[in-house]
Amino acid sequence: MFLIVGLGNPGQEYKNTRHNIGFMVLDKLSSTCGFDFEDNRPFKAQTAKTNLHGQSVLFVKPQTYMNLSGQAVSAAANFYKIPPQNILVICDDLSLELGTLRLRAKGSSGGQKGLDNIITLLGSQEVLRLRLGIGPRPDFIDAKNYVLAKFPKGQEELLESALTKAQETVEKFLKEGFIPAQQFANTK
Repeated sequence: MFLIVGLGNPGQEYKNTRHNIGFMVLDKLSSTCGFDFEDNRPFKAQTAKTNLHGQSVLFVKPQTYMNLSGQAVSAAANFYKIPPQNILVICDDLSLELGTLRLRAKGSSGGQKGLDNIITLLGSQEVLRLRLGIGPRPDFIDAKNYVLAKFPKGQEELLESALTKAQETVEKFLKEGFIPAQQFANTK
């Protein structure tokens, strides 16, 4: 079984903000692949359990706010006994330009607080991660204000392209495995 997590913040005020790009990818997968999310109070998340491309998958959108995302992920991983190597976290990356994706098998959080909390609570950096660029951030804008802002007009096409590529990356990962998905995601 795979656990695929999209990071974001719950609530209407955060909908379509840069920090919620992980939620956006899962919403795109949901509408494209035909599954629905339900509230899952024990996991502090919205979840959808389905079979996709021959794989059993639990999709998770933590409802704990970004910095506590590990609570939802560790609850789901512990319940289903999913090892870190079978967990894929989809999150924003301030250091990558909008439209750029990076899929990695392990490593540090790179300063992404939701991913950092997941790594801490799982006790492992062996978590797969798909980072979607939301940069560049202008020097005069505080990082917190930047990630919590909505994407500006004029970036819709690039955003939609990034979301589509991320959705296709997740599907390729489930169909063909990590290496083909990584090659697809990390190519401009």
